[in-house]
Amino acid sequence: MSRIGNLPVPLPDKVNVTIAGQRVTVNGPKGELAHEVHPAISVAQEDGVLLVTRPSDHRQHRSLHGLTRALVANMVTGVEQGFRKSLMTVGVGYSAEVRGTTLVMRLGFSHDVEMEAPEGIRFSAERAPGNRFLIHVDGIDKQLVGQVAANVRSKRPPEPYKGKGVRYVDEYVRQKAGKAGKVQ
Repeated sequence: MSRIGNLPVPLPDKVNVTIAGQRVTVNGPKGELAHEVHPAISVAQEDGVLLVTRPSDHRQHRSLHGLTRALVANMVTGVEQGFRKSLMTVGVGYSAEVRGTTLVMRLGFSHDVEMEAPEGIRFSAERAPGNRFLIHVDGIDKQLVGQVAANVRSKRPPEPYKGKGVRYVDEYVRQKAGKAGKVQ
């Protein structure tokens, strides 16, 4: 029995859902998302909620049941509220700013690192206490927001000795001890 798949997805007042065959389209104040559901899974709208059902208890059907329900719930949340991932630069001279739709970061290289925002993603940057900058990645597609945030982090991942680099705001970087001094 799928505990996630059996939960109904509540629909807020501002969100409209269209189900055409296996294609689920969700419209809301922030935009529109569509998803092609696996042929074995069915999605139905009843009394202001979405219900996801599976035909049998086969292993694949059980796994697709919970996955489809989670994807549809994330679509509803995305078009209503949106998603945000926040990153932080740590290091002397490291900074970030947004020029138009491009994120420009100074990360200790001889050149600036520039990233163009893909369709549906918005960057914002602000100064944080200390020598740090916050970078926010906003969008309605949870998977795309997470992937773009991971791409930003990959430009200079945090190193284990001083912790310098780009990290998620809630990420803990374990510090290693440096070289031991020479004993005489």
